[in-house]
Amino acid sequence: MRRAILSLFVLLGPALAALAGGPISWSFEAITAADGKVEVHLKVTCEEGWHIYALTLPRDDGPIPTAVRVNPSPDHVAGSVVEPKPEEAYDPNFAMDLRFHGHTAVFILPVERLAKGAFTVSGEVEYMACNDKTCLPPMAVPFSVTVPAP
Repeated sequence: MRRAILSLFVLLGPALAALAGGPISWSFEAITAADGKVEVHLKVTCEEGWHIYALTLPRDDGPIPTAVRVNPSPDHVAGSVVEPKPEEAYDPNFAMDLRFHGHTAVFILPVERLAKGAFTVSGEVEYMACNDKTCLPPMAVPFSVTVPAP
């Protein structure tokens, strides 16, 4: 049994390591402005040559668009995500013009505070990463950020 498990790690290890690091990384931060408005910044960093897709795409028969899902909470109400202006170009993987983000982009999630104290905003970002030759399967990255009390 132990030998079978070790063999499985030897076979799957390189693939899992490649996916774990991957060409896309995310960071999350809660920002409270002087006027008390709260924003959650969802920052994506893409390795050179890689990109993720915009929140909306012109057609449904291509890649999946990036999606931000926020868990409901009695402490806050999440607004609509604002994305930076995406690049638009022909994508050879899907043989169509598409909108996407490469390098670094910050998506902004406005949050209305309903609690007087600190609270947590949590959810996930689902995205699909591609370069000019291949695409990775869609991935979902969970996030959780604490918003301090005012």
